[in-house]
Amino acid sequence: MKILIIEDDMEVVEYVKNNFTNAANSVDTAYNGADGSYLARINPYDVIIIDYSLPEKNGLTVCSEIRNSGSSAAILFLSMNQSIENKVACLEGGADDYMTKPFFLEELNARVKALVRRPKKIESFIMTFADIVLDMKKQEVKRAGVAIYLTRTEYGILEFLLKNKGMIVSRGMIMEYVWSAESDPFSNTVEAHIVNLRRKIGKHDKQEIIRNVAGRGYIIG
Repeated sequence: MKILIIEDDMEVVEYVKNNFTNAANSVDTAYNGADGSYLARINPYDVIIIDYSLPEKNGLTVCSEIRNSGSSAAILFLSMNQSIENKVACLEGGADDYMTKPFFLEELNARVKALVRRPKKIESFIMTFADIVLDMKKQEVKRAGVAIYLTRTEYGILEFLLKNKGMIVSRGMIMEYVWSAESDPFSNTVEAHIVNLRRKIGKHDKQEIIRNVAGRGYIIG
């Protein structure tokens, strides 16, 4: 998954970020409402975690801007504010869930998993191509029933390509989905990881499973 955390408490950010990156997710962060709103509107995210009380723009304003941009990312508020009025305002303003601080990571993880299980467009946790099976729930990849070890980055690339099976995805789209916003867009890191990914997953009918489309990007299917 690709996750955005909008939170001004740096300790909370690191705590939550480490939790998700350790589970092979890509995580971006913003420490104020203005930056968070901007990132959420220009990047594709599966889940956005927002604090209500933020510098520059409060969480409710950020949530409204995200929804007005057409984003269907799951939005979860994580806030000290426990008032019913505040919870109702956020949920009616476009949020999908609301948690109060202090919180347990186990509950946060469970709520995030529940949110991605019920997206606007129902999506299977299992994605396939030929005899390759990617299980998003278990975060594992098998070919002909045999497990393939992939790094977090390789797994993220394969997940994104399979989500867009049959469509050409650009290098920039892969960078946006798999890497954080701080990554160097001019490095050849995408190409290097795809070389390794191809080596690990092998070929299908003597053809590369991940194909180059000159000047445009990559495609599976």
